[in-house]
Amino acid sequence: MEKSVLTNVKDNFESFIDSFRDTLANLFNEENLEHGVHTNRGIQESMLKKIMKEGPLRAFIPKEYGGRGVKIAECLSVLDESSYQSLPLSLMMGINGGLFLQPVGKYASDSVKKQVFSEIIERQKMGGLMITEPRFGTDALHMQTQYQENGDTYHVNGLKHWAGLTGQADFWLLTARRQNDKGQLTRDIDFFIHDNSNPGVEVKEVFQNLGLYMLPYGRNKISAQIPKDYKLQPSTTGVTMMLDILHRSRLHFPGMAMGFIRRIMDEAMTHCRERTVGGKPLIDYDQVKRRLSRIQTAFTTCSAMCAFTSENAGVENDLSKSDLPANSIKSVVTDMMQE
Repeated sequence: MEKSVLTNVKDNFESFIDSFRDTLANLFNEENLEHGVHTNRGIQESMLKKIMKEGPLRAFIPKEYGGRGVKIAECLSVLDESSYQSLPLSLMMGINGGLFLQPVGKYASDSVKKQVFSEIIERQKMGGLMITEPRFGTDALHMQTQYQENGDTYHVNGLKHWAGLTGQADFWLLTARRQNDKGQLTRDIDFFIHDNSNPGVEVKEVFQNLGLYMLPYGRNKISAQIPKDYKLQPSTTGVTMMLDILHRSRLHFPGMAMGFIRRIMDEAMTHCRERTVGGKPLIDYDQVKRRLSRIQTAFTTCSAMCAFTSENAGVENDLSKSDLPANSIKSVVTDMMQE
């Protein structure tokens, strides 16, 4: 009986990932590439709707809320298939999944999870995260975005920038520090879920960033009234929660790298077999073999990193102290992609 259940789960996922793969291959075909899929800013709404209709974000949502159960291997597979066709698309999936859906699933109240996840699944909405500030960069402990209690709500006020999906996300995780009675900001950090159907997040500028054209980044003015139950509830402190969220997200990087490296490897092997120089295919030359072997080594190493993440980055685990593996894996796999 148990074997039958497991087989059905596997078959269902294989059917889902096959359909997702085919949809992406059709959308990112040569004709669309000629129309500037990667060189125009943003993504066509019609294209995004077809991608989201496949339900890729369900992999990051618990089963009891209509998702696939947040199995990390499945989450990585979604990132892998996305990056095979488009690295920016994979990052979009990673922002939604690792920086919004997984934190909401782990730290939000049950009633809030029901509402947010139903919007994601039924209406294909998206979510993002705002931490970085213009004056403090990644120095999150000195962020100046603040909040105060205001009856049944929290008033969050500040300025954020470099938030992926600026102007496009339907939900935001907003980070802020509490302002005490003396007007001082406390040391800890809190997270709030903002529904963009309500006022409070104003896009002041969309950046003309040099890469990842598909993803909009920008500067956002925050002045939002957040219902009290839309505040995430950490197990210990907000800083610990933030580290758990960020480390888990960084451990997902091999998923994004996997498809990117696999695409390079596939195209390199095909080219070197079909291209003839000096009467023989390129793949017969020693220097070509050496360069191909380096790509294959990157593929194997990235596969091992995916296995590590699948085994260790489950949402049930506290990754707040996993700074060494998280930061090392992110750095190494990013260098591999760049090379």
